[in-house]
Amino acid sequence: MSTRTYALPTFTLLALCCQQAWAGGIMLYEIGTDNAGLANAGAAARAQGPSTIASNPAGMSYLPGTQITAGLQVLYGDLSFDRDSGTNVPGSGSGNALDPMPGGSFFISHELDEHWSVGFGQYGDFGLALNYDNDWSGRYFAQNSSLLGLSLVPSVAYRFNEQWSVGLGIKAMYGMLKADTAIDRSPFGFTDRADGQYKYRDNDWGYGANVGVIYAPQPGTRIGLTYTSQVDLDFEDRLDVKGDGRLLDRINNTNTELDMKVPQTVTLSLFQQLDRQWALLASANWQDWSEFGDIAVEVDTTAFGSQSKAVDAGFKDTWHLSLGAQYQATEQLLWNFGVAYDSSAVSDSNRSVVVPMNESWRIATGATYALNKDTDVNVSWAMVWLGDMPVEQTKSVSGNRVSGQFDNAWIQALSGNMTWRF
Repeated sequence: MSTRTYALPTFTLLALCCQQAWAGGIMLYEIGTDNAGLANAGAAARAQGPSTIASNPAGMSYLPGTQITAGLQVLYGDLSFDRDSGTNVPGSGSGNALDPMPGGSFFISHELDEHWSVGFGQYGDFGLALNYDNDWSGRYFAQNSSLLGLSLVPSVAYRFNEQWSVGLGIKAMYGMLKADTAIDRSPFGFTDRADGQYKYRDNDWGYGANVGVIYAPQPGTRIGLTYTSQVDLDFEDRLDVKGDGRLLDRINNTNTELDMKVPQTVTLSLFQQLDRQWALLASANWQDWSEFGDIAVEVDTTAFGSQSKAVDAGFKDTWHLSLGAQYQATEQLLWNFGVAYDSSAVSDSNRSVVVPMNESWRIATGATYALNKDTDVNVSWAMVWLGDMPVEQTKSVSGNRVSGQFDNAWIQALSGNMTWRF
């Protein structure tokens, strides 16, 4: 190995770390509740069960007695990368990077008196996990990565009168980050193609709030507005680096900090009861993804000293529009329908194999059946269509390039839940 290689500046180490700082995440509307069958339409105004804690805590003021909702769901889909001639790294195809991902949620609300209600929610509404084949041609950008957020939200609501209600939830989010990425050893003086690898693991708690208001100008009409604050997750781990070579050995065990921001959101929703059978629902939502794209990275090693760098992933804020309907087919059976559009947090030029995000369309449906006056069961399904997502990325240190696109990408969610009233 040459003397020049030993003298690589700290930005080389930062370059290894920063690529994984963008470990993918999306804000999920599907959290194992009946909201999945409406594509998020009317979420901040429906107030039809204790899962309103996640979408608008003010909705608890419309729930009599004590109510409990428990749900399970699975996310699955197809996220396969088709390389083109621009890729200069040999390797296999990506395989389907989206493994089935289970999830669950739990909500409880309790009416204290005619004005006050309290509740608690547990759900995971942030993150995604990607699992590429380890020897695929984009392995120097990502092999496996996941960023998941589990939220615990004690909440309170107050109803002033028949028209106005407010609510507040204190959110404690448990963030989990995992990343595995191959290292091309050729920039470090090796001529063979054997790869190194680094792993990064950490968990962290972040805190925020959900604040909501519901205005009911007349019976059967509700307008809801919710603000969800930003949550800061500060991950810290010592890099687990594998690969022969004195420089890689010196990088191993390097303390690395990644500071990420879960986006703040604003949602405006309408619920309009048209007659005894039909209700119309709509939502508009803003998400602050530009803040998520600004990652603070700091490395601290005796080999290179302490350095920090701000990584700008080129993210932009997104908008969500949804429209849905509910049809009371029988006294026991309620049908939900919804369609939604979400703009993309990244342009084609900024898309990464670590964060393969795109504009998306949702179609969704679900049914709630009343087993008796105190127990409901719901089954919901949603399809998220991402379409074709071109990607072209180049590593500044090694010159490794991955080029191609994700073809006809899609994600589906299948959820089921039950609600009990006491």
